[in-house]
Amino acid sequence: MWVVNLWNMDSLHLLPRLQCQSKITSPSLLKTIKKLNPNTEILLKCFNGNLTPTCPAAYFPATFEFKNSSASACPDYFRWIHEDLKPWKSTGITREMVERARDTSHFRLVILKGKAYVEKHAEVFQTRDVFTIWGILQLLRLYPAEIPDLELLFECGDRTVVKKARFQGPASMSPPPVFHYCGHEDAYDIVFPDWTFWGWAETDIRPWKTILQSIEESNKKIEWKDREPYAFWKGNTEVSSIRQELSKCIVSEQHDWNARIYPLHWDKEVKQGFKNTKLENQCTHRYKIYVEGSAWSVSEKYILACDSMTLFIKPKYYDFFSRSMIPLQHYWPISTQNICNDIKFAVDWGNTHTNRAQVIGKEGSNYIQEKLEMKFVYDYMFHLLREYANLMRFEPRIPSGAVEICYETVACPMVDPWKEFMEESMVKSPSDTPPCAMPAPDKLGPLQEFQHTQESLIEQVEMRKGEYFRV
Repeated sequence: MWVVNLWNMDSLHLLPRLQCQSKITSPSLLKTIKKLNPNTEILLKCFNGNLTPTCPAAYFPATFEFKNSSASACPDYFRWIHEDLKPWKSTGITREMVERARDTSHFRLVILKGKAYVEKHAEVFQTRDVFTIWGILQLLRLYPAEIPDLELLFECGDRTVVKKARFQGPASMSPPPVFHYCGHEDAYDIVFPDWTFWGWAETDIRPWKTILQSIEESNKKIEWKDREPYAFWKGNTEVSSIRQELSKCIVSEQHDWNARIYPLHWDKEVKQGFKNTKLENQCTHRYKIYVEGSAWSVSEKYILACDSMTLFIKPKYYDFFSRSMIPLQHYWPISTQNICNDIKFAVDWGNTHTNRAQVIGKEGSNYIQEKLEMKFVYDYMFHLLREYANLMRFEPRIPSGAVEICYETVACPMVDPWKEFMEESMVKSPSDTPPCAMPAPDKLGPLQEFQHTQESLIEQVEMRKGEYFRV
């Protein structure tokens, strides 16, 4: 298995060590840059040597102007930023709150004057932390001098860690703020984009911008009505009970549930060079199934992007972008109580109402392709971090165990495929447009009404009632 220990627990230095330098490293030259042209590229340039990579004395300009000052509106899912930070709206975020979660987090991130510092707290599976930090460095380059000083803790595991039950009652403490890849209705974890947007090298899944383009090209090869008229899923069935339930829908002599389920063993795929797991080659069926793993699954965005009608097995967890999706518009909901029957019904319905099924598939795909492009991923990170910083009631400081990180110290010591994915996902110049405009909370419609609409549509499917089920 491709598992590498890239972070030294004591010093956080990356190994192996290769000396590198940026294209612009001269402090005197950087001091002359008052306003950086968005078209200016500051490229990564690494070379072999005996010295440990270090960050330049001056890395980003002190001021910055956008080439185009007009901002587009943020996608609707940005509204959840206010909801995720709501537990600290009245109290603010204190240092005491943050420190209480130190032992349940994987690393601490400090941003001071546009520079990033990391203190590692625990070992992480594969390179989740490294690529998450790499993504944050891209944000600092995309919007130089725009990210405020802040200090936060990050959890890189699958399941949520800040359980609401521990912070109930009038005498309870405020929950500690912890950033994480997913959330749960019974947890206070603050949802942040996952590491795969910059690539998942251990499974040969390329950075999101690249793989999304590949999936879009694949969608053009087979028209929806010419695809296999079944529901497709491929993945590891051993990580959760819900996936084991899904595996019961495999075709047998007794039953054909209209599902084509392919259990996956990653050790075998690694040995075979991932030839059977290319995501762009998995858009060949009219229907695709999304099912959680041990928690939420990063597969969600790839499945939805395929133009296939996504059969969404009711999830317990959520990521940052999916909470604003609408049943029967972006996906078809599947109950966890009777998975195989529900899948068979959905596929039969879709093959009978092909135009409607195709529209649902296309709307789900459009949601991903238009509202989850990398610019919006960075904009979500931008707004979330700024709103978080606004709630801080303490001055961020660099812990004694933290080290400064930058392109040089993260990317230069890497080997392929990790380094290749970093170079592929690297932001080479600042954005020429500002982040999207996020409306204030009082400008948004009532969240409860939106959630009620979602629940009502799911109930229509479960009860087989409503306009979709009229003959």
